[in-house]
Amino acid sequence: MNKRLAAVPRPIELHQRIRADIEGKILSGEWQPGHRLPNEHELMAQYSCARMTVNKVMSGLVTAGLIERRRRAGTFVSRQQTDSAILQIPNMREEVTSRGARYRYRLLARTVRTHVELEAETFEFFQGGPVLELECLHYADDRPFSYERRLISLAAVHHAEEADFSHFPPGTWLMEHVPWSEASHRIGALNADAEIARVLQVAVGEACLLVERRTWRLREGITQVSQFFPGDLYTLGARFAPDGQIRTRTNALKNLH
Repeated sequence: MNKRLAAVPRPIELHQRIRADIEGKILSGEWQPGHRLPNEHELMAQYSCARMTVNKVMSGLVTAGLIERRRRAGTFVSRQQTDSAILQIPNMREEVTSRGARYRYRLLARTVRTHVELEAETFEFFQGGPVLELECLHYADDRPFSYERRLISLAAVHHAEEADFSHFPPGTWLMEHVPWSEASHRIGALNADAEIARVLQVAVGEACLLVERRTWRLREGITQVSQFFPGDLYTLGARFAPDGQIRTRTNALKNLH
């Protein structure tokens, strides 16, 4: 009787091991955004490899958006890594100021929630750990531009509990301090209830845009956020081709007056 031979696993190539090592340090948070990576010669010495191997690894990490090369300065962990969906994770200040409006931010509420206070779906996303709950308001000139409800995992981002979000928007802080590996968006429309209408200064029942987003790091939930926009201020769009490639993205801030 012939015995079936067990499949022999293929050995991991050196460049794959080097990339896995670097990705692990970035995505685990050991190397935070802005951290300077070892230079090529240091990596060549550490892994006893050729410069071509290091270049292959670095090129792949640049393409993945995990690192950025700065001429004469070195290689650094990217400060803002974007997903490959139609939307990028927005920086509210840039969204407003890039269109000629004055940006202003206000923290409305800040609370630490334990796992027993979370809904079942949220409990599962944050793996039962405590979360920091924030309610914020972003302005374009003197008009409310976006009302934000955000939860941040204190198990994954423990230093968020000490961060001063009274003057610094949490989304911007997360992009600058916390690397992530995956994100999801869900976009919908709703009619403003009494609370949303009050905060956004619109009529009850007025059409609003809702953007819900979650981000993960190595399958660990980092943050989930719901952002509400007045329907007459904000539109979302993208230009794409039959091959599925996204050519341009637009987040249009409409006339404020």
